[in-house]
Amino acid sequence: MSGIADWTSGAEALAYERCGACGTIRYFRRAFCAVCGSPAVESRLASGRGTVYAITTVTRAPSAELRAYAPYRIALVDAEEGFRFMTHAAEGLTIGDVISTTFRSFGERIVPFVEPERS
Repeated sequence: MSGIADWTSGAEALAYERCGACGTIRYFRRAFCAVCGSPAVESRLASGRGTVYAITTVTRAPSAELRAYAPYRIALVDAEEGFRFMTHAAEGLTIGDVISTTFRSFGERIVPFVEPERS
């Protein structure tokens, strides 16, 4: 696996992998391709642009630490690079909206946050 840092390690970036053998694109990084088994995977940085696939509002936080943030919006986004990811979302977004990704503090870490893409 490549050493590209993303939000899971504290960097303001989205990373994904592409298999050099079969071309499979996936968001969850591994040391091998889950489709063909090849170790020839390459980490890449995503643009952060995509389309809202689904969206919901979390009203009951999963922990006492996050209770102060509720309610908050969560979306599934189809990235333009071909993978789907879960992210926090701005109020007013709906399914089909074109978005861009920024990063915000949430609890003790940063998380992806999507807003309508500005023209």
